[in-house]
Amino acid sequence: MTAKQLPILDCSLADDPATAEQFREELRRVTHEIGFFYLTGHGIPAEDFTQILEVSQKFFDLPEEEKLAIENTHSKHFRGYTRTGGEHTRGVVDWREQIDIGADRPAIAEPEHDYDNLRGPNQYPESLPELKTITDSWFKQLSEVGDKLLSEWALSLGQPADHFAPAFANEPESFIKIIRYPAAVDDSVTQGVGEHRDSGTLTLLYPQPGTSGLQVLTADGWIDADPIENTFIVNIGKLLEVATDGYLKATLHRVLPTKPGEDRISVPFFYNPALSAQLPAVDLPPELASKARGVSVDELDVLHTVYGDNAFASRLRSHPNVTEKHYPHLVGAQ
Repeated sequence: MTAKQLPILDCSLADDPATAEQFREELRRVTHEIGFFYLTGHGIPAEDFTQILEVSQKFFDLPEEEKLAIENTHSKHFRGYTRTGGEHTRGVVDWREQIDIGADRPAIAEPEHDYDNLRGPNQYPESLPELKTITDSWFKQLSEVGDKLLSEWALSLGQPADHFAPAFANEPESFIKIIRYPAAVDDSVTQGVGEHRDSGTLTLLYPQPGTSGLQVLTADGWIDADPIENTFIVNIGKLLEVATDGYLKATLHRVLPTKPGEDRISVPFFYNPALSAQLPAVDLPPELASKARGVSVDELDVLHTVYGDNAFASRLRSHPNVTEKHYPHLVGAQ
């Protein structure tokens, strides 16, 4: 697909029988060809978008010692604050600071699997109680949008609407990142986030309007995916690509360093299944199966296992500080 800008899809069309099939066909086409799109018609009020950015800014404005009091090194569950340069993509430092917030659950006292360690409580700054309130609401609303999109994808691929639902029925392990990309200190800063494909199911991203940096790789090369107010940028992850034998496309993307003197806030929500679940494969109708690109044997072996194994390995690679403190026996193992 030739593209200078990501396509825009209106989710409200799926609720009208007269336009539902049109929406599904476009959803299938766009995620087969490019894997990224803007989403409107999601039903989330404009004030909620304003609130999530405002509370994010308040968090990053906190004194450094308050943020470091909830640093992710205090959490074996990879929750909490990551200082600038504390996360890596493909072994290279990402120039951003962030807080990771997942489903707030008690830790498992005696983990049976390594991935059981991903379950646990969040860390919140004591002086900003509204962070929990607002992110809890955001988590709930975006989970509903994720449910809706998966149902529409299933129908568009010739499956029952609830085809993917079993993987999300028992404590899905979705999470929010609230990210600030600060101005680069010098020319040594080469990436906000290095190029990658998301490893989960789907991502709902809200970047701060009026900023830039996200780029998506298309057949025409890298294109900018600049924010649109109150609109999500959606992309699929490798789990959906594997489940559809490559018919749906998990696309390379990256975030460039911010412009001189510019900060940028971005809030991605990663909608993922239960840690113990495996995303069910899709038996594509023949006309779609003939257009499936397939996936490598290595990727199929790695990604078509239970989600928790993938997620835990990803955290070990991305957060070496947490790995070194809580899982020293696994340093270099992933």
